[in-house]
Amino acid sequence: MMEALGRLLNVAPIAAGTLISLKDAAGVTFVCTGNDTFSLLSATTYNGSTSALTAISRYYKSTSTAGAAAWTDSGDVTPVSSVTISSGTLVFYVDAADLPTSAEYVEVSVGASGLVAAITHDLLTQRTPSNLRLLSGSSS
Repeated sequence: MMEALGRLLNVAPIAAGTLISLKDAAGVTFVCTGNDTFSLLSATTYNGSTSALTAISRYYKSTSTAGAAAWTDSGDVTPVSSVTISSGTLVFYVDAADLPTSAEYVEVSVGASGLVAAITHDLLTQRTPSNLRLLSGSSS
């Protein structure tokens, strides 16, 4: 049996300010922590120009970074390109279909010192972990 990494998901645990490829994935979930503003951007190529991506239409917050508090749901919101938290954890999903035509990369930039992890999931091409597409970099 194949494990989740490579079958269901791929992970970039330190992803703040990094362009993440959505090639071979239906979408990406960003996990953000810290007292900060997290802004969503898109680009057509790695190291290409980025632009604000208004695709956050629901997000979840927790006052804990250790899973010790319940999640609160924003409910459906008019899509925005940035979200701010004062403490705890913020999670939001970006569907690959929400990217502009020909864009294949997304990035979450932070205002100061927030932390971001990226989890691409619903992989369109399943591979063993050692053969997964790189999530970031010029060969992603």
